[in-house]
Amino acid sequence: MIALGQYIPRASILHRLDPRIKIGATVALSLLVLQGRFLPCALISGFLILGAGIGRLSVKSLFSAVRPAAVFIALLFFLHLLLTDGTPLPPFGDGPVTVTREGFYQGTLVAWQFAVLLAGGGLLTMSTSPSELVTGLEWMLRPLRVIGVRSHEIALMVSLALRFVPTLLEEMHRVREAQMARGAVLGRGNPVRRARAAASLLLPVLLGAFRRADELAVAMEARGYASGPRTYLHELRFCRKDLMAAGFVILVLASIVSSELLIPGP
Repeated sequence: MIALGQYIPRASILHRLDPRIKIGATVALSLLVLQGRFLPCALISGFLILGAGIGRLSVKSLFSAVRPAAVFIALLFFLHLLLTDGTPLPPFGDGPVTVTREGFYQGTLVAWQFAVLLAGGGLLTMSTSPSELVTGLEWMLRPLRVIGVRSHEIALMVSLALRFVPTLLEEMHRVREAQMARGAVLGRGNPVRRARAAASLLLPVLLGAFRRADELAVAMEARGYASGPRTYLHELRFCRKDLMAAGFVILVLASIVSSELLIPGP
């Protein structure tokens, strides 16, 4: 199960919260992650683990949201590790490859930041149903109507994009298993052979994605979907638990900002 973009129903307080609270908290924490250092990243990581516990979700599900981008995260780490100038670390000071203390610090921080962003997005989608996500995004984007932006269509596109992440990965897994059942050898051999094997997956996966997109468009048309003002079966209303959650999130954000200001970093 791919956690990023996948809704996991649970009977928890986190799942029952207003989607606007969860979306706003995710956006605010993401902005702090991008501007923070190690301590803010550690605090936000702890907050996400706490949120997973409240939502009756395992920490393993957060890692599963990060796992698809593991290669990209490793690439970010090694790019900063090898290309950042600074104080060389032994025994790489005199060799053909220079590894610096600043590069190790920056690579670890950037990789951690990207992983936390993915885990935060995964926690949001795991605890918020697609319909609630669309409703919350549409409500938060309503002020853009004054400049002619159709907030509901943007919210729907964001929701569909998140939902298509596990769909594409599932399609790739299905094509991979089909090719292996026919005798294809994937993931073995030299790098050139692995690259060719990965390229052989690309065309079937893209065709499957286009087919699913076409089926989705037909299904939406068959159900009478059209652009324009829309109504909802359940209107969003803040209640006491939502206000308490908002206050707790504000307290966490204030604590993270205070740690950023009071504790100097490198």
